[in-house]
Amino acid sequence: MHLSQDIKPISYLKTKTADIINSVNENQRTIIITQNGEAKAVVQDIKTYENLQNSLNLLKLIVQSENDIENNNTTKQEKMFDTLEDKLFG
Repeated sequence: MHLSQDIKPISYLKTKTADIINSVNENQRTIIITQNGEAKAVVQDIKTYENLQNSLNLLKLIVQSENDIENNNTTKQEKMFDTLEDKLFG
């Protein structure tokens, strides 16, 4: 992160919105918007946002899987494939 380039006051956002949008799309770097000297918002390109959401969803699945293993809430592989085959091919 290049703090001098990636942190902008809200007044900059108001006057240079199109420039900020173009910048985040070109270099895929997140811009932090400040208000009264405090970080208040983030502007990022859609692809970076989607990747972040996909990563978070994958981490949630991993945590759920770990919880299932700890609680002995598992299914034998053969049984799972048999059930899946029945559902798909009836």
